[in-house]
Amino acid sequence: MPTFRKFLLAAICLVAFIFLIRSSRPADVPGAPGYKPVQEIFDEEQESLLRPKKKTKTRQQQALGTYGTAPLRDRLRYQFPYDLRSRFPAYIWQTWKYAPSSAWFDENLRAAEASWTELHPGFTHEVIGDDTQRHLIQYLYGSLPDVFEAYDALPLAVMKADFFRYLVLLARGGIYSDIDTIALKPAPYWLPDELDRSKVGFIVGIEADPDRPDWHDWYSRRIQFCQWTIGAKPGHPILRDMVAYITEEAIRMKRAGILKVGKMDKTVMEFTGPGAWTDAVFRYFNNPEYFRILPGEKNVTYEDFSGQTTHRKMGDAVVLPITSFSPGVGQMGAMDTDHPMAFVKHNFDGTNTLEIHITTRR
Repeated sequence: MPTFRKFLLAAICLVAFIFLIRSSRPADVPGAPGYKPVQEIFDEEQESLLRPKKKTKTRQQQALGTYGTAPLRDRLRYQFPYDLRSRFPAYIWQTWKYAPSSAWFDENLRAAEASWTELHPGFTHEVIGDDTQRHLIQYLYGSLPDVFEAYDALPLAVMKADFFRYLVLLARGGIYSDIDTIALKPAPYWLPDELDRSKVGFIVGIEADPDRPDWHDWYSRRIQFCQWTIGAKPGHPILRDMVAYITEEAIRMKRAGILKVGKMDKTVMEFTGPGAWTDAVFRYFNNPEYFRILPGEKNVTYEDFSGQTTHRKMGDAVVLPITSFSPGVGQMGAMDTDHPMAFVKHNFDGTNTLEIHITTRR
């Protein structure tokens, strides 16, 4: 009997000891049961917003396959949020077949490539070679496998080069410029001093302004925006729209078996190039999600930029005149490289957290 009582007493003491230990452990410290960091709560709230209310797949999701339950644009928005108030990242991105450290790097491009480093001593300047581009996109978009699939499936190097610039700017921001461009002025001088940088998230230049009846014989759009040099803060809606458009079209054509040279139902110009890029910029300018468009107000069109000779701010975007990124072309009103508005010269030697900011457009 004494043995039984001792055993019972020991058991009671053990249970009491365990209870005291569990009850004395703080419940609001990292690692404790029931603890949930504020960021984790925020992330879960964001994820719940991205979950569709219905479990049935849309036709688009059925066509693209299962890459998550939310539309691609929402997943891009979540993965790469846009904060207008943030600083422009001090990155300069360029691509070429080989890195500058390679013996195979084209000597004719060294002066142009060096101009970006010399004029931007405080920037991180990266020239991404063909052998590392794929790995970088796979790293940046690891949580968005449909985007990487689209990039990997593109059949032409020029398409991958086009897509890469939108992808790297969406994810990291900064400046992208083709390897055969020469920096004439440092990027901080591209905007006038009186312009509040905290209210600018995107910089684009006019590539072509062909004010002539046969303009369509030479260019894809009456006003064509330049995509050989782009400046943006990460997550900008124009880049998100462009990445989503190319991804969706690439996967659609891949599923249809036509994402091949000579079989695609879109030209490079209308798929990844300046035509599609110009359309994305205009879609943004006419999107009521980002701009307060007054009743009866006409859409923003080429007429708003034709003949432009100085900066034009549209919401958080700044459009530069043709002289800024196309000086010295000798046509369409472009001035020479010594003009105060000349910032980047293209030699054409290469082959290849304010998400919704309602504002008036003018």
